[in-house]
Amino acid sequence: MVHAPVVSPPLHRLVRAFARAGIDLQRDGAVWRVRLLATADAPAAEILLPAELPLELKAVQQLVQLAATHHPDGGRVCRACATPDFHPGDSGVAIGSVVESEDLLIPQAVGTDINCGMRLHALDLTLDEFLAHKATFIERLKGDYLLGTRDVVHDAPTLRAALAGGVPAWVEGLRRGAHGMLAHADLTQLTGEVDRHYQQGVFGPGDPDWLPDLPTSGRIREDGLGTVGRGNHFVELQVVEEVLDPKRAWAWGVRRGQLVAMIHSGSRHVGGHIGKRWVEKAREAWPVAARYPESGIFSLSWRSTPALCHAYLEAEATAAHYGAINRALLGELLRRRLREVYGDRAAALVYDLPHNLTLKEGDRYVARKGACPAHAEQPVIIPGSMGAASFLLVGHGSEQCIRSASHGAGRAVARIDMSRVKSLGLDGVECITLRDERRVEEAPAAYKPIGPVIDAQVEAGLVSVVARFRPLVTFKA
Repeated sequence: MVHAPVVSPPLHRLVRAFARAGIDLQRDGAVWRVRLLATADAPAAEILLPAELPLELKAVQQLVQLAATHHPDGGRVCRACATPDFHPGDSGVAIGSVVESEDLLIPQAVGTDINCGMRLHALDLTLDEFLAHKATFIERLKGDYLLGTRDVVHDAPTLRAALAGGVPAWVEGLRRGAHGMLAHADLTQLTGEVDRHYQQGVFGPGDPDWLPDLPTSGRIREDGLGTVGRGNHFVELQVVEEVLDPKRAWAWGVRRGQLVAMIHSGSRHVGGHIGKRWVEKAREAWPVAARYPESGIFSLSWRSTPALCHAYLEAEATAAHYGAINRALLGELLRRRLREVYGDRAAALVYDLPHNLTLKEGDRYVARKGACPAHAEQPVIIPGSMGAASFLLVGHGSEQCIRSASHGAGRAVARIDMSRVKSLGLDGVECITLRDERRVEEAPAAYKPIGPVIDAQVEAGLVSVVARFRPLVTFKA
């Protein structure tokens, strides 16, 4: 799809317009620095944004309010920034926001889609081999991803241990007994791939009791596990179109011309339940004598409510573990159908990477909302739209964006407005979905062009490109 160039207003006009909204605005190359004029002691937030993309006032307002977040009992934001897929968020926090805090936790800075994230499998399959049995393969995956044929069953103790201890505890539980489709899983392979999860798929001590209706015994068919989810979540088959860093690509198991499977999903209803509950709990815990923050962003102070802070991190870790296991199950469903249709073919895990989490980094906490970690030498996975390229990159641990990178291209048109867009960019796009409105809501025209988003991060030294992928088939729930 060809996007028309964006013509930005002259800088002096933007500065005046933002000043009328109470925001100080400065530009230094590809970086905008923004700050609330009424809050001089708050840190300025930085936005890495290429000239081709517009600066949205609503998103900037949300970012500067996030940067000014503090607690009357102590605790402050140290730094705030935004990645190039920056756009307004429905919960009052802009997508693409990264915030580093001291003595402070901000549940709203993560929201309800806890550990939404990316997973990438490299398939031992060429494009020609895929096309030879494509119809059968797609039909079986459609059954699992969209029609409920996935047959995901866990022993209650295994699932409870996984919610507490993450991916390693899940794999160990399967070794004691696997049922349904998991009876076909290669447990030796799953064990060997634990290190290919960010933080080995462990995000702190969780507690299954944050899911009050979860049984303690028997077998469980947990409805959300092995599901793609709504919104911008997907499973997409892609072909490796170009390798730009052959040495790293080889080490990570990626070869030009092979197929890869990219999985974007999260913690489903579990994250929704826990995230919403903790946004409410932060409001309820606000000091009685203190004014409510005008931004509507309520934080938790380690100084006055340490028990609440520990409980929030435990609840968030529980949902994060659910999200990581959900993506792993989507990968296992793909592996099972791959072997059925194409024989003994590998689909090795390249990496599994979270978005939407609060993580302890050094002596501070970093909350990412629609952004991913990009530490030095760490794999980074950034998808385009289902009509545009996706990328495998390597992080450089840049402090400019608090060791982070974007989680996609960024939304350009709200879902509710997509019905009025004339050119959706769906030509040549194969999207498997049960709801045609999903194809419209998530059409390529809904998203910013991925090229400038990637280029800006490469030029700023956040990441380097390892390989580029071209989409073939996308599954949308």
